[in-house]
Amino acid sequence: MHIVLHAGVHATDEDRLIKCILKNTEAFSALGIAVPGPSRYRRLLRDTLNAMADGEPAPDARAVLLDAILEGDMPDRMILSNDSFFGTPKMAIGKGVFYPGAELKLARLRKLFPNDSIELCMGLRNPATFVPAVFALAPDTDLPGFLNGADPLHLRWSELVTRIRSTVPDIEMTVWCNEDTPLIWAFLVREMAGLAPNTKIIGGFDLISEIMSAKGMQRFRAYLKSHPSMTEIQKRRVIAAFLDKYALDDAIEEEVDLPGWSQDLMRQMTETYEEDIFRINRISGVDLVSP
Repeated sequence: MHIVLHAGVHATDEDRLIKCILKNTEAFSALGIAVPGPSRYRRLLRDTLNAMADGEPAPDARAVLLDAILEGDMPDRMILSNDSFFGTPKMAIGKGVFYPGAELKLARLRKLFPNDSIELCMGLRNPATFVPAVFALAPDTDLPGFLNGADPLHLRWSELVTRIRSTVPDIEMTVWCNEDTPLIWAFLVREMAGLAPNTKIIGGFDLISEIMSAKGMQRFRAYLKSHPSMTEIQKRRVIAAFLDKYALDDAIEEEVDLPGWSQDLMRQMTETYEEDIFRINRISGVDLVSP
């Protein structure tokens, strides 16, 4: 079985992606793709992985887990999603890095499913806005305490990706920039489901409709209808063009209001983030989805 794990990160799509995929449950099921409801596995998987800190999983752990998660026949592919798979928002930064211990969780998951193929999917976000956003989700009221001594300018997603690749090199990785998600939304749904390009899905424009005016969406759909043979890359360019003209300012603007979080700091972090994404694109075994 091919297991697809969408592990967030926090403050990216906020469960929109899995909700879109769930709209396709019936059609995907006919193709051997299982999309169990998150309530069937999030706590169960978390508790199982936490219990493995004290020892190896039982010989029948995989069978017991799948019996609780799935209904019906064993699928060829299973899609799971949990932006807190690596920990709570409070645990997003520690020891000077993003998600310390993430690789240990994945190593335990690999032990649970030793003979299955596993694909990890993650949307990454500019630390200049990610840190304030995830801090807002955590119970801390003190930013230095939340950062736990980390220098925001030294935080790197490539460090997390490298750590994961070193610990569980046989787990496939697909990553993307959250800032690009509106342009690649339908592609991500198909990628996670293992579908061919242009396969019809439900909700392929869910995210775009949230950030584009009604007039823009009407014209966008009309344009797609009149150009049915566009490639995936052409569609992304068209989406970008329509968003440039019809995007709702309130939906795409990100306001950051944190003491000490200056425009100069955000500019430096953004430049570092762009360099870091370039670095991730060169890491072996990682598929970086870009517009």
